[in-house]
Amino acid sequence: MTTSVLEVDHIATGYSGSPVVRDAHLSVGSGEVVVLLGANGAGKTTTLRAISGLLRLQKGAIRLNGRDLAQQSATARARSGIAHVPEGRGVIHSLTVGEHFSLRHRGGTLEPEIAYEYFPALGDLRNRRAGLLSGGEQQMLSLGRALATRPTLLCIDELSLGLAPIVVENLLPVIRNFSDSQEGAVLLVEQHVHLALEIADRGYLMANGVSRGSFSAEELRSDQGLIQASYLGDRVEDTVIQLESPLAINGKEAE
Repeated sequence: MTTSVLEVDHIATGYSGSPVVRDAHLSVGSGEVVVLLGANGAGKTTTLRAISGLLRLQKGAIRLNGRDLAQQSATARARSGIAHVPEGRGVIHSLTVGEHFSLRHRGGTLEPEIAYEYFPALGDLRNRRAGLLSGGEQQMLSLGRALATRPTLLCIDELSLGLAPIVVENLLPVIRNFSDSQEGAVLLVEQHVHLALEIADRGYLMANGVSRGSFSAEELRSDQGLIQASYLGDRVEDTVIQLESPLAINGKEAE
């Protein structure tokens, strides 16, 4: 039985007072990879931002290792062990790979040798400016910086954005390796559903700002109807939902 690291307890949050997430509840345990699935606009990115302290809660609670984070800023949460890899990578194009690891991370320090251990290619690129890296190399740098903080909880938003599937296939096992070797908790938002489920332990389905239940990765891999129902915005049941044709997920047909 895993120890609970993250608990998101029926939260609501959004922008300019308008809720985007209306009732999200999930948990992530030590050594566990959990994927948050749902269509564009379902509230997945907003949920990650709330966990990281970038958005205020309108209701509910978020706890890290049992501690309520309500009074903690984004910087304090980072110091507590939350690392957030945002959509769009967030690298500074004018800095070299090595210089990225010289920057202070929200008041803390980075351990570049950890990143180079997970991504040996970064060591060979340490003198190259980030703007000259390929998309896959930039994502390695972004993920490497997060891992270099020795996080307790790693939140990753759309790791595969703009990358070829073969690159994603090489990056996702690193996340699984981190979780297994460091007993780290990982919450992953990923558009390549089936690739994500290959490395995940569990998945939550989200639609219209509401999380619709937790399922094992094996259940989700074997029962495509559960995922399709979430992307259509239908109510998710514990039974197989049969559809006449495959659903195009983010513009791509589910296989």
